Amino acid sequence: MLNHYEAVFILTPVLSDAQMKETVEKFKTVLTDNGGTIVNEENWGLKKLAYPIQKKSTGFYTLLQFDADPSMVEKLETQFRRDERVLRFLTFRLDKYAYEYALKRINKSKETVTTEEVKEN
Repeated sequence: MLNHYEAVFILTPVLSDAQMKETVEKFKTVLTDNGGTIVNEENWGLKKLAYPIQKKSTGFYTLLQFDADPSMVEKLETQFRRDERVLRFLTFRLDKYAYEYALKRINKSKETVTTEEVKEN
């Protein structure tokens, strides 16, 4: 049975945009190669940390929402731990209410993008 998950991770700020995208793709590949499906990906960009981590005060935040088997989470978190570019990560299972809220938030952001595109044209 597949569960709904969200994983938020913070990458070190010394990466270039290409390196950051490559790292995110690596984690997405881990998910898809092991039978997971990615529902949504959000790049929150470079943000200030609440407290220094490894003497760094900023980091690149990324959110991945995915559907996967529970055993898949362990494999993903192992990859997070092995990658020195990851400062922190958090993976959690969404209950049905959180999943419904996440879908509404995704649809709302898509509507906003669509109306902005119409205004530009």
